[in-house]
Amino acid sequence: MEGEIQRFAMVWASAMLALCYCHTIGRITIPGKSRLIAFLPIVLLFLYLPLNLHTIFLGGPTAFFLSWLATFRLLLFAVGKGPLSSTSPVIPLQHFLLVSCLPIKILQNKSDPSLKTHKSPLNYSVKSLIFATVVPIFQNKDKINPNIIKLSYCIYLYCAIELFLAVIAAMARVWLGVEFEPQFDEPYLATSIQDFWGRRWNLMVTSTLHPTVYDPVRKISARLFGRKFAPLLAVVASFTVSGLMHELIFYYIGRKTPNWELTCFFVLHGIMRRLSVSSFPFMVMFLAMIVLWSALMSPAVACPPDRSQCKDCIVDQFKYGCPKCVPVLRCMARCLWGGTSKGNCVKRCDCNGGKPTLSDCKKCMSRCKCSCVAAA
Repeated sequence: MEGEIQRFAMVWASAMLALCYCHTIGRITIPGKSRLIAFLPIVLLFLYLPLNLHTIFLGGPTAFFLSWLATFRLLLFAVGKGPLSSTSPVIPLQHFLLVSCLPIKILQNKSDPSLKTHKSPLNYSVKSLIFATVVPIFQNKDKINPNIIKLSYCIYLYCAIELFLAVIAAMARVWLGVEFEPQFDEPYLATSIQDFWGRRWNLMVTSTLHPTVYDPVRKISARLFGRKFAPLLAVVASFTVSGLMHELIFYYIGRKTPNWELTCFFVLHGIMRRLSVSSFPFMVMFLAMIVLWSALMSPAVACPPDRSQCKDCIVDQFKYGCPKCVPVLRCMARCLWGGTSKGNCVKRCDCNGGKPTLSDCKKCMSRCKCSCVAAA
């Protein structure tokens, strides 16, 4: 884990230097081809940097911040659009560094009553309590109905994402002293697919995809196919790009070949978002699709389908995730193979109360546990 933290620090140090370069280029160039060409090496760098991380807790957010948010916002900045181009000529460096790669957007219209920039402490306290209540369910999943596990996974994912992004925004708000637009707006209260994706769920991604994908595709489609079909094509294109970016992030996390289920999920939602209306039947269908996707994706994400990928997962964890666990686990393997009872092996190999303990190593290797069982 120490090696992973060092790589994490190097990745973000490289990213900050690259963004300083982009800030300087923004000062000496005007939006257009020259700025875009100057930014392309940085875009490629941001697509490469997450490959240096191997844990979900460090690699996942880094992939989202750099490979998705930062690359899209730099491309917008190259053509004079997006949150980085909100002031002239270029926003201050500290603002630029944070806004370019974090899920935040400086609030411009502070008088708009529809924008709720702050949620009550009670709101976050309840979600934190729900999150803490759901976590133990996964620790006892062998004794719980699988459908409850899937529902708990959805609740866990939502609470974890919103709380994490809220902490990031709070720290950035303290540092910069400005207000940000909301990141979530109680998505469980959505009355339609349009309401869910357009006004409630992960609004920073929505505000990024709209100028980078939706607007250009709608403009081009209107010329080629007419204004009637342009919005549909633009929405589907936006959801397709979102699906591809989700596939990329899952690749960074698990290093597994995409199965394209995520992309299909988002394309289908893109079509329904354009065609649906605010009605109860459509919300029932939408929720059914969410449950189906959860049922399809949860094993696909956790369990590589064959023995070779299980082996690769274990090797990667030994090499990058928890190298200090290698002697502990080898001791357990030799002890159990020799016919000694599990209790005696634990006493022999548990490092006499030192670090890492068997419990620590079990948590570290739990990522590969499912795939190994499936491959056996």
